[in-house]
Amino acid sequence: MRRFLLPVTLNSLVLALTTAVTAIVAPTPDRQETCDILVIGGGLAGAATAYEALVEGRTVCMTEITDWVGGQISSQGTSALDERPTQRELLFFPKGYLEFRDRIKEHYGRLNPGGCWVSATCFMPYDGHEILFEMLQDAEKQGGGTLKWFPATVVKDVEIANRQIISATAIQHQPAPGTPPLNTEPLSQVIEEAYRYEDSPRFDKTIIQFVPATERAQGSQAPEWYVIEATETGEILALTDVPYQLGVDPRSSDNPTSSSINGAAYCTQGFTYTFAMEATAAPQEHQLPDFYQTYQPYYSYELERLASFPLVFTYRQIYTTRPDEPRPGNVRDWPIYPGDISMQNWTWGNDYRPGTLEDNLIFTRDQLQTMGQLEPGNWLGGLRADTLRRGEENAIGYFYWLVEGTTDSQLGDNVKKPHPNHRYLAGLDSPMGTVHGLSKFPYMREARRVIGRPSFGYPEGFTIGEVDMSRNDFSKEFYPKNLPPDEYEAVRLKVAGLELPALVTGLQTVKQTSLQGRAELYPDSVGIGHYAIDFHPCMVKSPAETPGNIERPGERLGQGAAYPFQIPLRAMIPQEIDNMLVVGKSIATSHIASAAYRVHSFEWSSGVAAGATAIFALEEGIAPYELVDDLPRQEPQLERLQQRLVKSDNPIAFPGTSIFNRSWQNWQ
Repeated sequence: MRRFLLPVTLNSLVLALTTAVTAIVAPTPDRQETCDILVIGGGLAGAATAYEALVEGRTVCMTEITDWVGGQISSQGTSALDERPTQRELLFFPKGYLEFRDRIKEHYGRLNPGGCWVSATCFMPYDGHEILFEMLQDAEKQGGGTLKWFPATVVKDVEIANRQIISATAIQHQPAPGTPPLNTEPLSQVIEEAYRYEDSPRFDKTIIQFVPATERAQGSQAPEWYVIEATETGEILALTDVPYQLGVDPRSSDNPTSSSINGAAYCTQGFTYTFAMEATAAPQEHQLPDFYQTYQPYYSYELERLASFPLVFTYRQIYTTRPDEPRPGNVRDWPIYPGDISMQNWTWGNDYRPGTLEDNLIFTRDQLQTMGQLEPGNWLGGLRADTLRRGEENAIGYFYWLVEGTTDSQLGDNVKKPHPNHRYLAGLDSPMGTVHGLSKFPYMREARRVIGRPSFGYPEGFTIGEVDMSRNDFSKEFYPKNLPPDEYEAVRLKVAGLELPALVTGLQTVKQTSLQGRAELYPDSVGIGHYAIDFHPCMVKSPAETPGNIERPGERLGQGAAYPFQIPLRAMIPQEIDNMLVVGKSIATSHIASAAYRVHSFEWSSGVAAGATAIFALEEGIAPYELVDDLPRQEPQLERLQQRLVKSDNPIAFPGTSIFNRSWQNWQ
């Protein structure tokens, strides 16, 4: 299936009649920059790509919509590393990720300076940026590479010829004379302006054209450079219009727990504007936001066992004034001292979870086409600014609810008590580095997801599915009841493991077959990750804060434990373009699989894989698809790439997780 396209609706027809789709002629660039690798997006995956390339002496151009590098650990404010216990105990992570953890410990004198309980490492977002940027600078010195860093920069257009991106045009913005500094206004107020070529009363623009550093040898078809799609929403997938997926996949033998039979492109996981709050000795005066009553019907502790302010505060505490103070065993009894700082990221709090045609954050291909954003020069980022605004207001309202609220939308009255001894942290020197106090960019849990190229066993394009890594019990009544018999049989075949030959030959039946005890092993693995399938489901009604609104039914059925998994190179190679690699949350996963393939260490591992693959391809004079186009037959060049990754302490498989054992159950 090429894409999950949506039917034209009355709304889209009206929009088509009222939206100008005339292509914009790009002005002459102010300057041209050359590089071996262009990384679009400075999150963890993009930074890891740059890190690997710099160590190898390459020239890297890296653009980033904010002015911080690091994504989740910095500009998105989720500076609490999501890790699984077994992987953390063994320190089985990519080399650069381990270096970042070590530098956190060196900087603070401890690994968990915040003393949070959700992670072993919670820290200030601004330190995440500073420490990671220092890592990139040191990698530059170590390898003799060159980092060209372009903060506050977005890619507006790309030029494609002969299945390759041959140039990319970007816009860098800076405050116009006499206007406030960057990070004064929230993203919703400036995002569309950032993507326009023209100067404005708020911003002066610099138009930059990125091109390869070297010219292709005469007669060669090998790419001259590589472009890495590392944005937080998969916007370059949309801009180049390669096949991709968005939202919920149709229920199938690959994704049997999908909440939709036919798919639901508007339903992506909730996004979150994080913020920081500080405990104070005395009660504070808190101003009621004008919009508070609009969002107040949404806020909740969610579950009775979570109805504890100390639990919520210390959950992602990023700074504590008493790091060596003993704490009780129950987190609900943990003391909060004046000066302690918490970062907030709560499902029924500052999560914003749109899921309909009227309010979805990430525009679908049909919506983009109708609006004219796919016309040359018309790209505006592919996000709905009004939904960003609502997410910002919802987050600010959530702080007020935490400190002054007395109602709970899920648990009723007499549950929520005021906690006025706290203040909202805002200002350019605050943890989030913004005047408004919200993260510079929302924490994105889901993006557009590329569809890989057709390959053996994947005739419609490569994608990692739920059955490839979930620990779900696919023998439960739900599956034979909700899947056609042939689809259910296909599920059981997929998870039969070593019992597959007996099942296929009829020596045993489906009912006699035990369930798979491992994740799929890929011959083209170039990285690893491990996390639970964790959902923050979209809401049914629009807007998301509608009183009495509910989560999309069935979304949490796919939630649960996952086996440690691999990152296959095929999941990073798009169709139609030969010199682009995809990293982070936009690799080829399904909606359910992506709920595990989205955390910090995975993003780093995927970036390492992209950097190593791009360098190897440049050295060998090949395109990445040539490393995997003969699978499942042996691919000697692929094996050499994998050996290089392992030799550089970037694992591509978890220890002891072969097809011949069941020890995968022990990975927690």
